[in-house]
Amino acid sequence: MVDILRDIGVIARSLDSIANIEFKDLDLTRGQYLYVVRIDENPGIIPDRLADMIKVDRTTASRAINKLEKQGFIEKREDTENKKIKRLFATGKGAEAAEYIRRENTLSNEVALDGLTQEEARKLSVLLKKVKKNIESEWNTVKKGKKRDY
Repeated sequence: MVDILRDIGVIARSLDSIANIEFKDLDLTRGQYLYVVRIDENPGIIPDRLADMIKVDRTTASRAINKLEKQGFIEKREDTENKKIKRLFATGKGAEAAEYIRRENTLSNEVALDGLTQEEARKLSVLLKKVKKNIESEWNTVKKGKKRDY
């Protein structure tokens, strides 16, 4: 069996390290950039949906959201129908940061796909989406408390 998870892990950690260094000037710490971009792309998203999207637990998401709010990157607004629900929105500062982060993402994509034909890049994307779907299914199962058999 081919072990692609090590390579995927190395790629993910490398990109994460690059981002943490490059986004230091934005005053964003480890992983916060993911939240800023997803909130900017999904105005009004609720924290639970954001946590699912990023694949973190609610406590981790809550901590990051509160910190980003204090830093002025995002704001929470009450839902018009249900006052218990807080919706998340990027501020002007958050939208500017998200645009910068998306430009970095574009460059990282170009670097990652360098030397691949358009067809190879398309096939890789299709295959990675299948892998992602498989892993998301397992993530949901384990998140609900089920143990996997090894």
